[in-house]
Parts: sequence; structure tokens; C-alpha cells
Amino acid sequence: MRLALFDLRQTVDYKLEILSGLTVAMALIPEAIAFALIAGLSPLTGLYAAFVVGLVASVLGGRPGMISGATGAIAVVIAALAIQEGPEYIFATVILAGILQIGAGLLRLGKLMRLVPQPVIFGFVNGLAIIIGGSQIEQFKTSDGGWLGGESLMIFGALVALSMAIIAFLPRLTKAIPGGLAAILVVFAIVAFTGLDTKTVGDLASIKGGFPPFHIPNVPLTWATLTLIFPYAAIVAGVGLLESLLTLNIIDEITQTRGQGNRECVAQGSANILSGLFSGMGGCAMIGQSLINVSSGARARLSGIVAAVMLLVFILFGAPLIEQLPMAALTGLMIMVAIGTFEWASLRTFRRMPTSDVLIMLVVTIVTAVLHNLAMAVLIGVIIAALLFAWDNAIRIRARKRVDENGWKHYEIYGPLFFGSITSFQEKFDVTNDPEHVVIDFEESRVSDMSAIETLNRLTARYAEAGKTVHLRHLSEDCRRLLDRADEIIEVNHFEDPTYKVVTDKI
Repeated sequence: MRLALFDLRQTVDYKLEILSGLTVAMALIPEAIAFALIAGLSPLTGLYAAFVVGLVASVLGGRPGMISGATGAIAVVIAALAIQEGPEYIFATVILAGILQIGAGLLRLGKLMRLVPQPVIFGFVNGLAIIIGGSQIEQFKTSDGGWLGGESLMIFGALVALSMAIIAFLPRLTKAIPGGLAAILVVFAIVAFTGLDTKTVGDLASIKGGFPPFHIPNVPLTWATLTLIFPYAAIVAGVGLLESLLTLNIIDEITQTRGQGNRECVAQGSANILSGLFSGMGGCAMIGQSLINVSSGARARLSGIVAAVMLLVFILFGAPLIEQLPMAALTGLMIMVAIGTFEWASLRTFRRMPTSDVLIMLVVTIVTAVLHNLAMAVLIGVIIAALLFAWDNAIRIRARKRVDENGWKHYEIYGPLFFGSITSFQEKFDVTNDPEHVVIDFEESRVSDMSAIETLNRLTARYAEAGKTVHLRHLSEDCRRLLDRADEIIEVNHFEDPTYKVVTDKI
């Protein structure tokens, strides 16, 4: 049965959405527990966050089909605060982070994702794939930290390989059931009926609990508390939005649809506020779970809602059964997610991409994979890209020179005039030997910043001291407005007239 979905004008396949949501719910459990333990919190804190954040973001978010929950990026940020101050301060921090995220959405800051270049996104995705795949190595260890060996390793490895094979090949036969869910059910059945001794979800921690309790954080409402939690809240808000908006962009590319970044910011903020009020550790979009969902065929909000609700059902009623799920099935699922997440096409473009883009992609990949700091990796990538772009434009500025029939010398400028190109720009001019009238033509250029204005001021002043006149021509409207505003603090001399009428005249 299908129903029109208004926000993306698609249809909802109820069966597919429900099965996909069920698959995601099972995969959420070990991750939520692991992330809570990383943050030094109880497993239920992570599970409650996965439920609340997942449900709210699925209902209100700007990207149907995207899955949100407790994440490692958030866990790493709040771990130090949890150890020092305890869970109450974590709840308060998450609420404050949610408020900041809503503010970012209302200020329409989601559009800042346009500043993230494609090589940074490639590097982010590849680094994240390495993190997802590398994190599964822990599953090949025993509870005391040693490696599995002998029969235990053979059983676990065989079950992981079986789950990966089912996920890889079942879609070629039928898409009636998601490959991930089929793998979990098949491996579970094999272990249950044969009595194989292998790791299960219950070996991590118990997931049994009640409904998330409403709880106002028990922290002093003082300036000292605010100064303590605000830096953590700001980082949580930034990391959460960055990971969510990057995930949104990736899912957009896969589904060939367009999500709403600002709406997602508000949804993530609302989800974190409620997570803090309902004893959760907070969270954001999860690229791994989102890819599981989308690769299973889900495209609507229903799958995310089902995943969150089923997670709560497992906590309330299904803990004994879910705790028997073999970790091998979930490990195989996450390894396949890592393989699917990696942007293999980026490797084939090495020889076709500019060297600078390859460098950016490699740096972001390495920083993401080594530091596990997604926000820092993306920030470093954007900064490197911006610096390389500035350098590239700085060395491209050109000046074509000619003398007209009246003896006036023309400098026709090509390329933007900004802080990075002013040195090359000034080297183009010969103040001593130029004639009495010099025309600087900006038809193929533009004045971009205050450094450019100051450079023009100094240049025209040098010509004035030599008794020569500079004529600035073909300035664009935005350049003229910039010069007008700067006139109060910098004297830009020797325009042909104060209204700049000449700038629109061809010579």
C-alpha cells in the first residue's frame, strides 16, 4: 500500500519502511550502549537519547529517511564533563546545546554548508567509513580486552562473513526484505538452534529499563554553571549540526532529492532539548544508520519513527530477547555500512582532480580517522581549501597594458583584487615612467575588500605625488558601494567625477 508523501512528493511503501526501521532499531542498540559507555554514562542514558533524538528528528527534521540518535562525536565531547561533574550537568549541557541549535536554524545558518567543498565531503565520508569499520575490531576481542582465538574466533568470523554475504547478495534476489534485517534474523536463528557460544548484545550491558523519565537537570542555576557548561554546549551544538548537515547532504546525493538544512537545525535542537529533559545524553544524525536505512529502500519519515519506537519497545518489553542477538550479525552489518560509506569513486579521480583537492581530501580523511574529531577535520579542510583558493586567485591577477591614441596608458585588470593579490597588483604599475593620464580598467575584475581599497588609495596617491591622474573605470555596482562606504575612513583619489558616471562608459 502506498501513500503520497507531501514534503518530497514521493510515495511511502509501508512494508519497506517498517522493515527498514526494525533493522535500524536493532543496529542502534549496541552503538547507543557503546557511546554511553565512552561518555562515562549508564547504557540507558544512550538508549534514551537514541529513542528521543531519533523520534523527534524523524518527525520534525528536514531530511526524511535520515536517522538520528546518540553518536560517538557527541560522546567524545561530553566525556570529560561527565567524569568531572556527573550526568546532571550532561543533561543541562545537552539542553543548552539544543537551544543553540534552534537559534542556528532560526538564523538560517544551515546555508553555511555551501562553504564546505566537495573534497572535504569526500574526506569526511572516507574518514567516517574508516572509523565505522575500525570500531568493529573491538568486537573481535574478549570482555577482558584480549583477542578472540581458536574456536571462538572461527565461529565469530564465520557468522560475520555470513551476515556480510547475505547483505551483499540478497538484494540481487529480492528486495522484499532489507538485507540487514535478513542477516540479523538468519544469524540469530543459526545461533539459537545450534547453541553456538558467541558474543551477544547482552554481553555489552543490559538494555532493560522503563520509559525515559522526565527530569529537570539538578544543577545550580548560577553564572558559574553557565560558564562551565557553555563551552561544552557550544561544541556539542556545532559538532551535532555539522555531522547532521553533512549527513543530510550525503543522503540528498544518494536519493537525488533535497533536504532542508535550516529545518534540520531546528529539529536537532528540539530533539536535544527533549533528550536532556528525558535523561538522554543528546545526539545528532548518524551517517551509518542513515545509510542502512536508505540502502534498505526507506525514503520517508516512517522508518525513523519505527526505529525509535521499536527501540523503546525493546527497552520496555524485549530486552531478554534482544540481548541474545549475536554481535556477529551486527558487526557484519556495520562492516558493510563502512564499505558502502567509503567514496570509492574518489580514488578513481586522483589523476583527474587538482592536486590541491586531492591534498584536502587526504588531510580530512586522515584527521577524521585518526582524531575521530569530525568537526575539527571539516574545519581544517575548509580552512585549507580557503587558503588554497585565495593563493590560486592571488597569483592569477593580470594586467594587460596599452596606450591609446591620446597618449593615455590603460591597465586592463583580470582577476579579483583582494588581500592576497594586492602585492602582485602593485607590481604591474610603473608610476615613474607612465604618462600623465593612467586608466585602470576593472571590467574583468572587482574590488573585493578593504585591503584592495587601501591599495588603490596608496596607488592613486603615488600617481598624484608624481603629478599624474588616475582614472578608475568599469567598476561594478558592488565595488562602487564598497568604495563609497570606505570614503569616510580612506580617501580614494582621482576618480573622474564624484558620481562615478564614467565607470559605465566604454573607452
